[in-house]
Amino acid sequence: MSMKMKELPELERPYEKLEMYGEKALSDAELLAIIIKTGTREETAVQLAQKLLSLNNTTAENLNYLTTLTIQELMQIKGIGKVKAIQLKAIGEIAIRIFKTSNYKKMVISSPQDLAKMLMSSLSFKKEEIVKVTVLSNKNEVLKIEDVANGTMNFVDIPIKDILYEPIRMKAQKFILVHNHPSGDPTPSDKDILYTGKLEKSAKEMGLEMVDHIIIGNMKYTSIFTEIALKTNEKT
Repeated sequence: MSMKMKELPELERPYEKLEMYGEKALSDAELLAIIIKTGTREETAVQLAQKLLSLNNTTAENLNYLTTLTIQELMQIKGIGKVKAIQLKAIGEIAIRIFKTSNYKKMVISSPQDLAKMLMSSLSFKKEEIVKVTVLSNKNEVLKIEDVANGTMNFVDIPIKDILYEPIRMKAQKFILVHNHPSGDPTPSDKDILYTGKLEKSAKEMGLEMVDHIIIGNMKYTSIFTEIALKTNEKT
């Protein structure tokens, strides 16, 4: 039979450890154990949390994948009932909302990496394709991040006017397009590159500058404009 939480040395118990050393001293499993609260007759809450962490079948070494698990998938672990699964889903959503993109208004985007990092946690591990337009000022400040599509159609089937609508409505000068690849691989397809070219041309005709098109995978990203520039340099 597994050792119960109360039988562990005091400073190995997540609650006491956090109180004594602060939350940053806790491992991922220990933080999850505080949310799970209780274990089973066979396993402590920490051991249940470790089982949760074992569900990560991605290459990322973080907790983002937990937000993609359904209540049913969480309940596959013995000791994680419906109430605990719902609590875990709620915590995941709270984390997403804390870092909601509205918190980044007026942030200056100096490179594709800046925006990729900003949106990485919300787009990585998504099972559906999401398309966002980041509207920028002439000083590259983030004015708004607008969802254009959310799993309703393939990215390349989205009308160009739908992507340009918000930058035009806001009378902005610049924008960056972002979409994710549910496969986890951010490598742009030929269709992605072709669509980007058409969008950039249409934007110019409307007096807009398309700064970049970023594709996000599982905690990785690709800048299509950087990719195109590299290929162009290789040919010259």
